[in-house]
Amino acid sequence: MGSHWVRPYPPGVGRWLVIIWEAIALALLTWASIRQFDLMGHGIRAVAVVLAALWVIGAWRIIQHGVYVSSDGVLIRGLLRSRSMRWRDIAGVHLHQATHRVGRWELQRDTTVLIERHDGATVNTELWAQGVDFHARPNLFRAVYQEIRNRHRAAAG
Repeated sequence: MGSHWVRPYPPGVGRWLVIIWEAIALALLTWASIRQFDLMGHGIRAVAVVLAALWVIGAWRIIQHGVYVSSDGVLIRGLLRSRSMRWRDIAGVHLHQATHRVGRWELQRDTTVLIERHDGATVNTELWAQGVDFHARPNLFRAVYQEIRNRHRAAAG
């Protein structure tokens, strides 16, 4: 399915801030582990290599994270897993205003893009209006939503 996936938006600056934040956190974890366990020589290298590898894998997933489209369908890459759906399996693409109830109060959370499948299930995308890619670019969020809807409509015929 879809040999040419395209992310219809450039990644936001917030992704790089998250990657830097994670590097700092893992550096502090490395330092604390070395101090806590009085590591020397090979122990220091082992902890540093394992945590550096973990950071590289995490940073790569953060960079690749997002929603991709092709002529065949949509691919959603999350931090831990990816899933793809063909356009013909998708009934609709909608905006969803997430809310949470706290007692008798209802709190508005965020606007997200949901994909509704023909079997009635909904699939959350990685597109959030206040997320790292769109927080300072609300017009881009709407444009990406419209792009995905238009591709779905065009594939439906």
